[in-house]
Amino acid sequence: MLALACLLCTTNASAQDLLIRNATVHTASARGTLQNADVLVKNGRIAAVGSGLSAAGATVVDAQGKPLTPALFGGITDIGVEEVSGESATVDNALALGANAADMQVRPEFDVTLAYNPESILVPVARVEGIGWTMLSAGTRSGGSFIGGQGGAVRLDGSLDAVGPRALFVTLGGDGANLSGHSRAAQWMLLDQLIDESRGRIAPDSRFALLTPAGRAALAKYFGGDGPASKPLVVVRIQRAADIVRLLRWSKRRGVNVALLGAAEGWKVAPQIAAAGVPVFVDALADLPADFDSLGATLENAARLHAAGVKVSFSQFNDASHNARKIRQLAGNAVANGLPWDAALAGLTSTPAAAFGLGGQLGATIAVGQRADLVLWSGDPLDVASVARQVWLDGRAIPMRSRQTELRDRYLHPDSGLPRTYPDTAR
Repeated sequence: MLALACLLCTTNASAQDLLIRNATVHTASARGTLQNADVLVKNGRIAAVGSGLSAAGATVVDAQGKPLTPALFGGITDIGVEEVSGESATVDNALALGANAADMQVRPEFDVTLAYNPESILVPVARVEGIGWTMLSAGTRSGGSFIGGQGGAVRLDGSLDAVGPRALFVTLGGDGANLSGHSRAAQWMLLDQLIDESRGRIAPDSRFALLTPAGRAALAKYFGGDGPASKPLVVVRIQRAADIVRLLRWSKRRGVNVALLGAAEGWKVAPQIAAAGVPVFVDALADLPADFDSLGATLENAARLHAAGVKVSFSQFNDASHNARKIRQLAGNAVANGLPWDAALAGLTSTPAAAFGLGGQLGATIAVGQRADLVLWSGDPLDVASVARQVWLDGRAIPMRSRQTELRDRYLHPDSGLPRTYPDTAR
Protein backbone atom coordinates (compact mmCIF):
# COMPACT_ATOMS: atom_id res chain seq x y z
CA MET A 1 0.00 0.00 0.00
CA LEU A 2 2.89 2.34 0.83
CA ALA A 3 4.51 1.61 -2.52
CA LEU A 4 1.25 2.37 -4.34
CA ALA A 5 0.77 5.63 -2.44
CA CYS A 6 4.32 6.70 -3.22
CA LEU A 7 3.82 5.83 -6.88
CA LEU A 8 0.74 8.03 -6.95
CA CYS A 9 2.80 10.86 -5.44
CA THR A 10 5.54 10.39 -7.99
CA THR A 11 3.17 10.56 -10.93
CA ASN A 12 1.53 13.64 -9.48
CA ALA A 13 4.73 15.61 -8.83
CA SER A 14 3.00 18.97 -9.20
CA ALA A 15 0.54 18.34 -6.34
CA GLN A 16 0.67 21.15 -3.81
CA ASP A 17 -1.12 19.48 -0.91
CA LEU A 18 0.22 16.34 0.74
CA LEU A 19 -0.85 14.49 3.87
CA ILE A 20 1.48 11.88 5.34
CA ARG A 21 -0.39 9.83 7.93
CA ASN A 22 0.69 7.55 10.73
CA ALA A 23 4.44 8.21 10.62
CA THR A 24 7.15 8.10 13.25
CA VAL A 25 8.08 11.75 12.78
CA HIS A 26 11.64 12.64 13.74
CA THR A 27 11.27 16.42 13.75
CA ALA A 28 14.96 17.25 14.36
CA SER A 29 13.63 20.02 16.59
CA ALA A 30 12.80 20.54 20.27
CA ARG A 31 9.64 18.44 19.75
CA GLY A 32 11.78 15.36 19.25
CA THR A 33 10.13 12.22 17.87
CA LEU A 34 6.35 11.97 17.47
CA GLN A 35 4.73 8.54 17.28
CA ASN A 36 1.79 7.86 14.93
CA ALA A 37 1.80 11.48 13.77
CA ASP A 38 0.58 13.20 10.62
CA VAL A 39 2.28 15.89 8.55
CA LEU A 40 0.24 18.19 6.31
CA VAL A 41 1.94 20.06 3.48
CA LYS A 42 0.38 23.00 1.66
CA ASN A 43 2.06 25.02 -1.09
CA GLY A 44 5.41 23.41 -0.43
CA ARG A 45 5.46 24.27 3.29
CA ILE A 46 4.54 22.28 6.37
CA ALA A 47 1.10 23.47 7.44
CA ALA A 48 0.51 21.20 10.46
CA VAL A 49 2.11 18.41 12.48
CA GLY A 50 -0.12 16.39 14.79
CA SER A 51 -2.65 13.59 14.97
CA GLY A 52 -5.87 13.05 13.06
CA LEU A 53 -5.13 15.72 10.46
CA SER A 54 -7.22 15.98 7.32
CA ALA A 55 -7.18 18.01 4.13
CA ALA A 56 -9.66 17.88 1.27
CA GLY A 57 -8.04 17.08 -2.04
CA ALA A 58 -4.60 16.32 -0.59
CA THR A 59 -2.55 13.37 -1.81
CA VAL A 60 -2.53 10.94 1.11
CA VAL A 61 0.36 8.61 1.99
CA ASP A 62 -0.03 6.05 4.74
CA ALA A 63 3.42 5.75 6.30
CA GLN A 64 2.41 2.65 8.28
CA GLY A 65 4.50 3.80 11.22
CA LYS A 66 7.72 4.16 9.23
CA PRO A 67 10.23 6.96 10.04
CA LEU A 68 9.81 10.39 8.48
CA THR A 69 12.72 12.85 8.67
CA PRO A 70 13.78 16.10 7.07
CA ALA A 71 15.79 15.62 3.88
CA LEU A 72 19.40 15.04 4.88
CA PHE A 73 22.55 17.12 4.54
CA GLY A 74 24.98 15.34 2.19
CA GLY A 75 28.09 16.77 3.81
CA ILE A 76 30.65 19.12 2.31
CA THR A 77 31.05 17.76 -1.22
CA ASP A 78 31.70 18.49 -4.87
CA ILE A 79 28.34 17.19 -6.13
CA GLY A 80 27.57 19.02 -9.36
CA VAL A 81 31.06 20.50 -9.71
CA GLU A 82 32.79 17.15 -10.17
CA GLU A 83 31.47 14.51 -12.54
CA VAL A 84 34.38 12.12 -13.15
CA SER A 85 37.25 12.70 -10.74
CA GLY A 86 39.81 11.27 -13.18
CA GLU A 87 38.75 13.58 -16.02
CA SER A 88 39.99 17.12 -15.35
CA ALA A 89 37.53 18.71 -17.77
CA THR A 90 34.70 17.65 -15.44
CA VAL A 91 36.30 18.84 -12.18
CA ASP A 92 35.69 22.49 -11.26
CA ASN A 93 36.07 22.46 -7.48
CA ALA A 94 39.53 24.03 -7.11
CA LEU A 95 41.61 26.86 -8.55
CA ALA A 96 45.21 26.57 -9.77
CA LEU A 97 46.81 29.68 -11.25
CA GLY A 98 50.44 29.33 -10.16
CA ALA A 99 52.92 26.64 -11.10
CA ASN A 100 54.68 26.55 -7.73
CA ALA A 101 54.63 28.01 -4.23
CA ALA A 102 56.47 31.13 -5.35
CA ASP A 103 53.62 31.87 -7.74
CA MET A 104 50.91 31.27 -5.13
CA GLN A 105 47.68 32.96 -6.10
CA VAL A 106 45.37 33.91 -3.24
CA ARG A 107 41.97 34.34 -4.87
CA PRO A 108 39.22 34.26 -2.23
CA GLU A 109 36.85 35.80 -4.78
CA PHE A 110 36.76 32.39 -6.52
CA ASP A 111 33.16 31.13 -6.12
CA VAL A 112 32.81 27.44 -6.92
CA THR A 113 28.99 27.61 -7.01
CA LEU A 114 29.21 29.30 -10.43
CA ALA A 115 30.26 25.92 -11.85
CA TYR A 116 27.38 23.96 -10.28
CA ASN A 117 25.48 21.76 -12.72
CA PRO A 118 22.02 20.77 -11.39
CA GLU A 119 21.79 18.13 -14.15
CA SER A 120 24.85 16.27 -12.91
CA ILE A 121 24.35 12.51 -12.72
CA LEU A 122 25.48 12.70 -9.10
CA VAL A 123 22.44 14.76 -8.08
CA PRO A 124 19.76 12.04 -8.44
CA VAL A 125 22.23 9.41 -7.19
CA ALA A 126 22.46 11.31 -3.90
CA ARG A 127 18.83 12.39 -3.84
CA VAL A 128 17.30 8.91 -3.97
CA GLU A 129 19.32 8.16 -0.84
CA GLY A 130 17.41 10.82 1.11
CA ILE A 131 19.87 13.68 0.61
CA GLY A 132 18.21 17.02 -0.08
CA TRP A 133 21.13 19.45 0.02
CA THR A 134 24.89 19.75 0.21
CA MET A 135 27.52 22.40 0.82
CA LEU A 136 29.84 22.87 -2.15
CA SER A 137 33.46 23.20 -1.12
CA ALA A 138 36.17 25.28 -2.78
CA GLY A 139 39.09 22.89 -2.63
CA THR A 140 42.84 23.22 -2.96
CA ARG A 141 45.26 21.88 -5.50
CA SER A 142 48.88 22.31 -6.56
CA GLY A 143 49.41 25.78 -7.95
CA GLY A 144 46.67 27.19 -5.76
CA SER A 145 46.52 28.52 -2.22
CA PHE A 146 45.57 27.30 1.21
CA ILE A 147 42.66 29.75 0.80
CA GLY A 148 40.50 27.66 -1.50
CA GLY A 149 37.77 30.21 -2.19
CA GLN A 150 34.05 30.35 -1.56
CA GLY A 151 31.40 27.65 -1.62
CA GLY A 152 27.68 27.58 -0.96
CA ALA A 153 24.71 25.35 -0.22
CA VAL A 154 22.73 23.86 -3.10
CA ARG A 155 19.38 22.12 -2.94
CA LEU A 156 19.23 18.92 -4.98
CA ASP A 157 15.88 19.89 -6.50
CA GLY A 158 17.17 20.99 -9.91
CA SER A 159 17.76 24.60 -8.89
CA LEU A 160 20.72 26.31 -10.55
CA ASP A 161 21.62 28.82 -7.86
CA ALA A 162 23.07 28.32 -4.40
CA VAL A 163 21.02 29.34 -1.36
CA GLY A 164 22.05 31.30 1.69
CA PRO A 165 25.36 32.97 2.46
CA ARG A 166 28.65 31.80 1.00
CA ALA A 167 31.33 30.17 3.15
CA LEU A 168 35.10 30.58 2.78
CA PHE A 169 37.16 27.39 2.68
CA VAL A 170 40.66 27.29 4.15
CA THR A 171 43.08 24.38 4.63
CA LEU A 172 45.49 24.58 7.58
CA GLY A 173 48.00 22.21 9.13
CA GLY A 174 49.92 19.59 7.21
CA ASP A 175 47.38 19.44 4.36
CA GLY A 176 47.91 23.12 3.58
CA ALA A 177 51.62 23.43 4.27
CA ASN A 178 52.69 22.82 0.66
CA LEU A 179 50.37 25.67 -0.38
CA SER A 180 51.78 28.14 2.14
CA GLY A 181 55.54 28.10 1.82
CA HIS A 182 55.93 24.49 3.04
CA SER A 183 55.42 25.36 6.69
CA ARG A 184 52.31 25.44 8.84
CA ALA A 185 53.91 28.35 10.71
CA ALA A 186 53.72 30.41 7.53
CA GLN A 187 49.95 29.99 7.43
CA TRP A 188 49.45 32.27 10.43
CA MET A 189 51.81 34.85 8.96
CA LEU A 190 49.92 34.84 5.68
CA LEU A 191 46.51 34.90 7.35
CA ASP A 192 47.48 37.95 9.38
CA GLN A 193 48.72 39.67 6.24
CA LEU A 194 45.49 38.87 4.42
CA ILE A 195 43.51 40.38 7.28
CA ASP A 196 45.66 43.52 7.13
CA GLU A 197 45.08 43.76 3.38
CA SER A 198 41.32 43.24 3.68
CA ARG A 199 41.16 45.95 6.36
CA GLY A 200 43.19 48.42 4.30
CA ARG A 201 46.38 48.36 6.35
CA ILE A 202 48.49 47.33 3.35
CA ALA A 203 48.27 49.43 0.19
CA PRO A 204 46.75 47.65 -2.82
CA ASP A 205 49.77 48.59 -4.93
CA SER A 206 52.31 47.29 -2.41
CA ARG A 207 54.73 44.82 -3.94
CA PHE A 208 53.97 42.54 -0.98
CA ALA A 209 50.20 42.53 -1.58
CA LEU A 210 48.63 39.10 -2.19
CA LEU A 211 45.09 40.10 -3.13
CA THR A 212 43.33 41.56 -6.14
CA PRO A 213 40.77 44.33 -5.51
CA ALA A 214 38.02 41.72 -5.84
CA GLY A 215 39.88 39.49 -3.41
CA ARG A 216 40.07 42.28 -0.85
CA ALA A 217 36.35 42.88 -1.13
CA ALA A 218 35.63 39.16 -0.78
CA LEU A 219 37.84 38.70 2.27
CA ALA A 220 36.43 41.81 3.93
CA LYS A 221 33.14 39.91 4.35
CA TYR A 222 34.90 37.24 6.41
CA PHE A 223 37.82 39.15 7.94
CA GLY A 224 36.26 42.62 8.34
CA GLY A 225 36.38 44.69 11.50
CA ASP A 226 33.08 43.62 13.10
CA GLY A 227 32.66 40.74 15.54
CA PRO A 228 32.39 37.12 14.33
CA ALA A 229 28.63 36.91 14.89
CA SER A 230 28.04 39.31 12.00
CA LYS A 231 30.22 37.42 9.50
CA PRO A 232 29.68 34.42 7.25
CA LEU A 233 31.43 31.18 8.10
CA VAL A 234 35.07 30.32 7.42
CA VAL A 235 35.30 26.52 7.17
CA VAL A 236 38.79 25.38 8.11
CA ARG A 237 40.03 21.92 7.23
CA ILE A 238 42.28 21.07 10.17
CA GLN A 239 43.14 17.93 12.14
CA ARG A 240 45.84 18.33 14.80
CA ALA A 241 44.86 19.37 18.31
CA ALA A 242 47.63 21.97 18.62
CA ASP A 243 46.62 23.57 15.32
CA ILE A 244 42.97 23.65 16.42
CA VAL A 245 43.85 25.52 19.61
CA ARG A 246 45.90 28.05 17.64
CA LEU A 247 42.98 28.53 15.25
CA LEU A 248 40.57 29.15 18.13
CA ARG A 249 42.91 31.75 19.60
CA TRP A 250 43.49 33.40 16.23
CA SER A 251 39.80 33.52 15.32
CA LYS A 252 38.93 35.07 18.68
CA ARG A 253 41.68 37.66 18.43
CA ARG A 254 40.83 38.54 14.85
CA GLY A 255 37.03 38.29 15.15
CA VAL A 256 36.60 35.54 12.53
CA ASN A 257 33.62 33.14 12.52
CA VAL A 258 35.06 29.64 12.00
CA ALA A 259 33.94 26.02 11.75
CA LEU A 260 36.20 22.97 11.84
CA LEU A 261 36.24 20.38 9.08
CA GLY A 262 37.82 17.06 9.98
CA ALA A 263 39.17 17.78 13.47
CA ALA A 264 40.41 14.20 13.90
CA GLU A 265 42.04 15.21 17.17
CA GLY A 266 39.23 17.57 18.16
CA TRP A 267 38.22 15.38 21.11
CA LYS A 268 41.52 16.27 22.79
CA VAL A 269 40.54 19.94 22.96
CA ALA A 270 36.76 19.56 23.03
CA PRO A 271 36.21 21.94 25.99
CA GLN A 272 38.04 24.75 24.18
CA ILE A 273 36.01 24.16 21.00
CA ALA A 274 32.76 24.17 22.99
CA ALA A 275 33.72 27.36 24.84
CA ALA A 276 34.37 29.07 21.52
CA GLY A 277 30.96 27.98 20.17
CA VAL A 278 32.59 26.53 17.04
CA PRO A 279 30.73 23.79 15.09
CA VAL A 280 32.63 20.75 13.86
CA PHE A 281 32.12 18.58 10.78
CA VAL A 282 33.69 15.20 11.51
CA ASP A 283 34.33 12.05 9.53
CA ALA A 284 32.99 9.52 12.02
CA LEU A 285 34.63 6.64 10.13
CA ALA A 286 38.13 8.01 10.75
CA ASP A 287 39.69 5.65 13.29
CA LEU A 288 43.25 5.32 11.99
CA PRO A 289 45.87 8.04 11.49
CA ALA A 290 45.86 8.99 7.82
CA ASP A 291 48.84 11.28 8.44
CA PHE A 292 50.88 12.80 11.27
CA ASP A 293 48.17 15.40 11.91
CA SER A 294 45.60 12.74 12.84
CA LEU A 295 47.57 10.39 15.07
CA GLY A 296 44.84 10.72 17.71
CA ALA A 297 41.95 9.71 15.45
CA THR A 298 39.21 7.73 17.21
CA LEU A 299 35.73 6.46 16.43
CA GLU A 300 34.55 8.20 19.62
CA ASN A 301 35.47 11.67 18.34
CA ALA A 302 31.88 12.76 17.65
CA ALA A 303 30.57 11.42 20.97
CA ARG A 304 33.32 13.07 23.00
CA LEU A 305 32.86 16.39 21.22
CA HIS A 306 29.10 16.26 21.81
CA ALA A 307 29.56 15.37 25.48
CA ALA A 308 31.67 18.51 25.86
CA GLY A 309 28.91 20.65 24.33
CA VAL A 310 30.18 20.96 20.76
CA LYS A 311 27.68 21.15 17.88
CA VAL A 312 28.62 18.16 15.72
CA SER A 313 27.79 17.52 12.09
CA PHE A 314 29.27 15.14 9.54
CA SER A 315 31.29 15.19 6.34
CA GLN A 316 33.46 12.54 4.75
CA PHE A 317 36.84 12.89 3.10
CA ASN A 318 36.97 9.88 0.80
CA ASP A 319 34.89 10.17 -2.37
CA ALA A 320 32.29 12.31 -0.63
CA SER A 321 30.57 13.28 -3.88
CA HIS A 322 30.12 9.90 -5.55
CA ASN A 323 29.32 8.14 -2.27
CA ALA A 324 27.35 10.85 -0.51
CA ARG A 325 24.94 8.16 0.72
CA LYS A 326 27.64 7.06 3.19
CA ILE A 327 26.87 10.17 5.26
CA ARG A 328 24.21 8.07 7.03
CA GLN A 329 26.85 5.47 7.81
CA LEU A 330 29.00 8.16 9.41
CA ALA A 331 26.14 9.23 11.65
CA GLY A 332 25.17 5.65 12.51
CA ASN A 333 28.77 4.80 13.28
CA ALA A 334 28.95 7.79 15.64
CA VAL A 335 25.84 6.49 17.42
CA ALA A 336 27.42 3.05 17.76
CA ASN A 337 30.35 4.76 19.46
CA GLY A 338 28.43 6.82 21.99
CA LEU A 339 26.75 9.76 20.21
CA PRO A 340 23.04 10.07 21.12
CA TRP A 341 20.74 9.15 18.24
CA ASP A 342 18.91 12.50 18.23
CA ALA A 343 22.23 14.37 18.12
CA ALA A 344 23.31 12.26 15.14
CA LEU A 345 20.09 13.05 13.25
CA ALA A 346 20.52 16.74 14.09
CA GLY A 347 24.04 16.46 12.66
CA LEU A 348 22.46 15.53 9.33
CA THR A 349 19.70 18.14 9.44
CA SER A 350 19.32 21.12 11.78
CA THR A 351 22.91 21.45 13.01
CA PRO A 352 24.58 22.04 9.61
CA ALA A 353 21.72 24.30 8.50
CA ALA A 354 22.24 26.48 11.59
CA ALA A 355 26.02 26.46 11.20
CA PHE A 356 25.79 27.81 7.65
CA GLY A 357 23.14 30.38 8.54
CA LEU A 358 20.53 28.89 6.24
CA GLY A 359 17.55 29.35 8.57
CA GLY A 360 14.25 28.78 6.77
CA GLN A 361 15.87 28.39 3.36
CA LEU A 362 16.02 24.62 3.86
CA GLY A 363 13.59 22.14 5.34
CA ALA A 364 16.04 21.11 8.06
CA THR A 365 13.33 20.47 10.66
CA ILE A 366 9.77 19.19 10.51
CA ALA A 367 7.90 22.17 11.90
CA VAL A 368 5.06 24.42 10.81
CA GLY A 369 6.24 26.98 8.28
CA GLN A 370 9.33 25.07 7.22
CA ARG A 371 9.93 23.94 3.65
CA ALA A 372 8.52 20.47 3.14
CA ASP A 373 11.79 18.67 2.41
CA LEU A 374 10.95 15.20 3.71
CA VAL A 375 12.06 11.58 3.48
CA LEU A 376 10.04 8.48 4.30
CA TRP A 377 12.29 5.55 5.26
CA SER A 378 11.86 1.80 5.34
CA GLY A 379 13.46 1.72 8.81
CA ASP A 380 15.96 3.53 11.01
CA PRO A 381 17.49 6.21 8.74
CA LEU A 382 20.87 5.80 10.47
CA ASP A 383 20.94 2.09 9.66
CA VAL A 384 22.53 1.36 6.27
CA ALA A 385 20.10 -1.53 5.80
CA SER A 386 17.25 1.01 5.54
CA VAL A 387 16.38 2.80 2.32
CA ALA A 388 14.53 5.95 1.37
CA ARG A 389 11.03 4.97 0.19
CA GLN A 390 10.13 8.48 -1.02
CA VAL A 391 11.73 11.91 -1.03
CA TRP A 392 9.74 15.15 -1.22
CA LEU A 393 11.36 18.54 -1.86
CA ASP A 394 9.06 21.52 -1.36
CA GLY A 395 6.29 18.97 -1.02
CA ARG A 396 6.89 17.60 -4.53
CA ALA A 397 7.53 13.89 -4.82
CA ILE A 398 10.92 13.28 -6.38
CA PRO A 399 11.18 10.41 -8.89
CA MET A 400 13.12 7.68 -7.10
CA ARG A 401 15.34 7.04 -10.09
CA SER A 402 19.00 7.61 -10.86
CA ARG A 403 21.56 6.41 -13.33
CA GLN A 404 22.40 3.61 -10.92
CA THR A 405 18.81 2.37 -10.59
CA GLU A 406 18.40 2.52 -14.36
CA LEU A 407 21.49 0.37 -14.86
CA ARG A 408 20.27 -2.02 -12.18
CA ASP A 409 16.91 -2.42 -13.88
CA ARG A 410 18.47 -2.88 -17.28
CA TYR A 411 20.79 -5.72 -16.31
CA LEU A 412 18.83 -7.30 -13.48
CA HIS A 413 15.73 -7.91 -15.60
CA PRO A 414 16.59 -9.43 -18.99
CA ASP A 415 12.94 -9.13 -20.11
CA SER A 416 12.93 -5.33 -19.68
CA GLY A 417 12.84 -4.77 -23.43
CA LEU A 418 16.25 -3.11 -23.44
CA PRO A 419 19.11 -4.67 -25.44
CA ARG A 420 21.63 -6.71 -23.49
CA THR A 421 25.26 -5.67 -23.59
CA TYR A 422 26.70 -9.08 -22.81
CA PRO A 423 25.63 -12.44 -24.28
CA ASP A 424 24.26 -15.16 -22.02
CA THR A 425 27.52 -17.11 -22.33
CA ALA A 426 29.29 -14.34 -20.43
CA ARG A 427 27.04 -14.68 -17.38
